[in-house]
Amino acid sequence: MLGRIAVCVAALLVAAGCRVDVTVDLVVRPDGTGELAVTAVADAAVVDAAPGLAGDLRFEDATAAGWVVEGPTATPDGGLTVTLRHGASSVEEATTLLQSLGPPFADVRIDRTIDGDATSTALSGRLVLDGGFAAFTDSDLLASVGGTPFADDLAAAGATPVDSMSVELRASLPGAIETSGSAADGTVTWSAPLDGSSVDLATRAEQRPAPAWASFVSATALILLVAWIALVVAAAVIVIRRRRRDGRPSLERLQQLDR
Repeated sequence: MLGRIAVCVAALLVAAGCRVDVTVDLVVRPDGTGELAVTAVADAAVVDAAPGLAGDLRFEDATAAGWVVEGPTATPDGGLTVTLRHGASSVEEATTLLQSLGPPFADVRIDRTIDGDATSTALSGRLVLDGGFAAFTDSDLLASVGGTPFADDLAAAGATPVDSMSVELRASLPGAIETSGSAADGTVTWSAPLDGSSVDLATRAEQRPAPAWASFVSATALILLVAWIALVVAAAVIVIRRRRRDGRPSLERLQQLDR
């Protein structure tokens, strides 16, 4: 899929300043289900080079494979963005979806294991792009056209994947995360190197049920909170009643005033 995106815009990348950024969001839920979303953003230079790009993009194959397409829609700076989403009923299906993306995703897989009361979700594989733009095209396409599409134009313009595009993977895994990547709020982020080097995706997340004492403490805290609120309300009612009572003239005072 990423290969098709790259080939579609390769002819446009020869224009100075053209850029395409791709973000892949992987979500794995505690029960093993999840979703994969691929978002591609072409900058305004791409749209200027091909004003009819939005109407020319075709996603029939993707929708036939179960992907939901959002867009293409215009970005505030004059570019275009499109997002493809696909649900996953298991980590095995999520693995298949990831592997269908092609380069720079290599040997990517998700495994889920249950050992007693602990459930582990492991992400493995690499982000690597060997061969520049040629890596995005499959062998059948190369054979049919006799080489990488637009290779001469790309070479003449000096365009490379490094300065023409970016690919970022964001993985949200359930549980405590152990990773060498950049993790924050349960999400691990990697930027794919597009210069031929490689990044290891090895990440593990472990889910464990809360200990029994934690549930007891939580319930006790809730009871204490409710009791505290009840006391505050009762105290407020007493104060209001006293103020009302103190503000009323006594019966003796009223009789004296009548005299």
